[in-house]
Amino acid sequence: MIATSDDPRIRLAHRLLGAVEIAADPALPPRVVRLVAGDGRRFIAKQHAERDRYAGELHAYGAWGIHLTGHAPELVGWDDATRTLLLTALTGDRADTVAPGSPEEELAHYEAGYVLGRLHRATAMPQGGAVGAALAERFQRWIDRAVHADLLDAAEENLLKHHAVILGASHMDSAICHLDYQPRNWLLGDTFGICDFEHMRRDARVRDFARLEFRRWQAAPHLRTAFFDGYGCPPNDTERRLLESFGAIEAATALVKSHQENDAALSGHGRTVLSRLT
Repeated sequence: MIATSDDPRIRLAHRLLGAVEIAADPALPPRVVRLVAGDGRRFIAKQHAERDRYAGELHAYGAWGIHLTGHAPELVGWDDATRTLLLTALTGDRADTVAPGSPEEELAHYEAGYVLGRLHRATAMPQGGAVGAALAERFQRWIDRAVHADLLDAAEENLLKHHAVILGASHMDSAICHLDYQPRNWLLGDTFGICDFEHMRRDARVRDFARLEFRRWQAAPHLRTAFFDGYGCPPNDTERRLLESFGAIEAATALVKSHQENDAALSGHGRTVLSRLT
């Protein structure tokens, strides 16, 4: 999407900030634009395609942004009709641009653990069965979609259903979770920042570790150590076993989404995780 003067993101910024200039940033996705106000302050304007994602992100900034002060953008304004948000811009580079194996990468994981630990501790709730049951129900819908698209053989389907049963029978801590917590959503600058809150909701606390476990830590266990040093405590034995079941969710969602979007890399990731579980 090319931003123009009649773009809803620019109109919202003009209404709230006055004159703004568009700052080119090829690293941003098409629905996001970086803006500079007349006084030099920098902002991000983001338009959502889906109303539920817009509503989820708007709610996240209003309800839980206070727990991430100094580490997350601040909500400046919004427009329900066009599903557009205006946010302050964080400084820094995306953490997925640092060199793999570098000290900067290890430090990023430490700081990511520290900030996520703050959010989880501030919003923690004691163990209960409702979280596991809800997870199992959502997971079963992903399995059904994968079966309908003929993406699983019988053994793979039974394996995923086995993990759905485990989740449904598990009592686990819940907290407000980011649910897409990975380096592409971290910013490394004067302070560590996180962005992209459209998936954020109350969920099983351990689930916030799953993307890192199955997309990065398997090949670089020292990053797992750095992360949990920052977080304040490593997962216990029960939580480590639950991570395998969250890996099953990761596999199923990756296979379905890759099929929908014709994404070979995402399909390969789903197959890799599924193979490891098998």
